[in-house]
Amino acid sequence: MSTRRALPTRQQANSRRIRYAAPALEKGLDVLELLASVSEALNHSEIARHLGRTINEVFRMLVCLEERGYISRTGSDERYQLTLKLFEIVHQHHPLQRLIVQARPLLQQVANSTGQSCHLAVLNSAEVVVVAQVDAPRNMGFSVRLGANVDLLNTASGHVILACQGDQVRTRVLAAWRRRSRRPIPGRLARHLDEIRRRGYEELASYQVHGVVNISFPILNQHGEAIAAMAVPFLPRIGDSVGPPQVKEALDVASRTLSSAIGGNKLALNSGVLQ
Repeated sequence: MSTRRALPTRQQANSRRIRYAAPALEKGLDVLELLASVSEALNHSEIARHLGRTINEVFRMLVCLEERGYISRTGSDERYQLTLKLFEIVHQHHPLQRLIVQARPLLQQVANSTGQSCHLAVLNSAEVVVVAQVDAPRNMGFSVRLGANVDLLNTASGHVILACQGDQVRTRVLAAWRRRSRRPIPGRLARHLDEIRRRGYEELASYQVHGVVNISFPILNQHGEAIAAMAVPFLPRIGDSVGPPQVKEALDVASRTLSSAIGGNKLALNSGVLQ
């Protein structure tokens, strides 16, 4: 399998950032991020001091943001606070629905290039649920039903999602799994999850169907945590030139593309190793 394609280096990214800088936009975003990070309203001089900018620079941004409805003034000293407009914008499109819309053409791309079915799964307590699915483009193939719920530890996607979580989330999810399954956590699970994290994907024989090999790659958010997994239940066909290496290459590209589209951590996607 080829390694993950290298993303721009930090030096290249900084160079592009300088080249395409938008100072006015950055000032406005700085104001929004500041007001979102504090619990109390701030006046324009306090905002300027926090941001290390002049009062005139900040004042122009405040006027614009207030006119667009992102901030409002409160109190006799006219302190600024965020309105609910950002909240309203975020909730115009449900996050899961946005993820599915972004994923569908990529799932189709993987299916077309490999001749195998492809699906997207997300964590659902002690299980993973298939939220998007594309059938194999040929007459014969194996696929997982849309909406199917599978035990967290009985699927490659569950392993990948669990591997790419912080300790607190992993502990909470495994506690839910123990309550649901009434079984002890496998002894070498922690070591296995660390191995997945190092190589960047999971590949294992299906627990449900003989001959099927499940291959799964994580979809990472801005914190480098898996919010979903893209997977192919690979079923070898006689005379087919496509094998697991080609499937992994296709999933590698598609999963990184989807992660980047949702603002994923680019450093965590670099070099085929999850940071």
